[in-house]
Amino acid sequence: MVTQPGGHKHLSLIFIVRQGAADYRPPMPVPDLPIILPLPPLDPATAFAALAGEDGAMLLDGGAADQGRARYSVIAADPFAWLEVTGRLVSRDGQVLTVDPFAALEALLRPFQRRAVAGLPPFQGGAVGLLGYELGGWLERLPVPRSRGLDLPDMAFGLYDTVALFDHHSGQAWVVSGGERETDAARRPAMARALADGLRDRLLAAPAVTLPPGPILRPPGWQAEFAPAAYRAAIVRILDYIAAGDIYQANMTQRFLGHLAPGAGAWDAYCTLRPRTAAPFSAFLNLGRGRALASGSPERFLALDAGGRIETRPIKGTRPRHADPVQDAALAAELLASEKDRAENLMIVDLLRNDLSRVAEIGSVAVPSLWGLESYRTVHHLTSVVTAQLRLGLGPVDLLRAAFPGGSITGAPKIRAMEIIHELEPARRGAYCGSVAWIGWDGAMDSSIIIRTAAVAGDLIQVQAGGGIVADSDPEAEYQESLTKARALLTAIDPGMAWPPASGLAALGDRMAGEAA
Repeated sequence: MVTQPGGHKHLSLIFIVRQGAADYRPPMPVPDLPIILPLPPLDPATAFAALAGEDGAMLLDGGAADQGRARYSVIAADPFAWLEVTGRLVSRDGQVLTVDPFAALEALLRPFQRRAVAGLPPFQGGAVGLLGYELGGWLERLPVPRSRGLDLPDMAFGLYDTVALFDHHSGQAWVVSGGERETDAARRPAMARALADGLRDRLLAAPAVTLPPGPILRPPGWQAEFAPAAYRAAIVRILDYIAAGDIYQANMTQRFLGHLAPGAGAWDAYCTLRPRTAAPFSAFLNLGRGRALASGSPERFLALDAGGRIETRPIKGTRPRHADPVQDAALAAELLASEKDRAENLMIVDLLRNDLSRVAEIGSVAVPSLWGLESYRTVHHLTSVVTAQLRLGLGPVDLLRAAFPGGSITGAPKIRAMEIIHELEPARRGAYCGSVAWIGWDGAMDSSIIIRTAAVAGDLIQVQAGGGIVADSDPEAEYQESLTKARALLTAIDPGMAWPPASGLAALGDRMAGEAA
């Protein structure tokens, strides 16, 4: 019996796996599968609205992106297995496991294999979920994470055998189901058909997306965890570490927290953010028990195709957009010419080249694009591209082990930078600076860096932002950059707020109600 992320048991869908059991027989391929049903043209967010409140419902929303930057969207709901990690506790469908999270994720996927159908979006079923920043403590010897922070899992993945897929270039959409939850091959086509019909009917009956009639936040609105002087002092401390030779770069961030107004929820926050961020890795994840992620990330972490080709696209370097086209172009040109931003970006490119080399074919790591300009609705970014070929015999989880968490949100050298981040940031990061990812039955994967994101636990909502600190960083400029990155999200959720937000959490107490102790 599967316990869904909210703790509800679905008696009609039975899936039994004994971890490591020799007598378990994986499902065999069935010629008539997967079931593929066409959908009429739908906006993914509109179609997903009826599912958004369900535990384990996931929207990977490429349809939110500007300028055709993302081709596909995915709706996944009703997971038939659920893996969750909190601190040192690893559990699958409510049962505690004695393996590390990455081994547990490999075991979750191992019984299932299905080739992708040509002509459809690349993800056609598999695992969808998140890896939180502190999961890096399972891979490296790092300080014990701080207790202060939102009550969110360090890892959460569901297995989905039935998904809705949207191709925004062709305008086509489908529901695809392989019925993998059914272990009897003879009965699997009927199960897949029933699941596909059920999801298709629900999507076609979805109501229109409406924004909440009232405010999303209750007074006093957003509160910054750092006072400006304290944030600048933390940057000065990083500069001292750089001068002493400890590191070349560290990513310093600050949190902004608030409480949701009565009747408002995480999906309301996402619908409000979606048109403001318009990002290629937009996503909404309902993690159960009042926990959710509303993400407008522009940054790819790791992509892996079924043939083993790897791509990562680190972002380092930011300027705000300007309403005047001439001034906007000047800001973009300033970013492209900035020696400080180019150096910051190059350090992370080198770090990622090193991370990928752990699992790549010798000589395959390349940098086809260095210091490219990407412009979004609210900011310009400096972005590079690193590629490689995964060694034979390795898979997506091996790649995650080699590179997580992403270098663009840690620093260089990575481990020492993470130690300094732990020293200077007063709360654990949680989902922020982790990754939203999908892993397909065919071994392909795509993932984002969780930035430009609102995280929700109960009625507590958090946005976090910061930037890379290097030797010639100016503390005041870095403080302003953190505000620039957060502003679109904060003002979308609380349009009438004073700017900049009040600092120090004085109005909300030293620890916000609802945070983990």
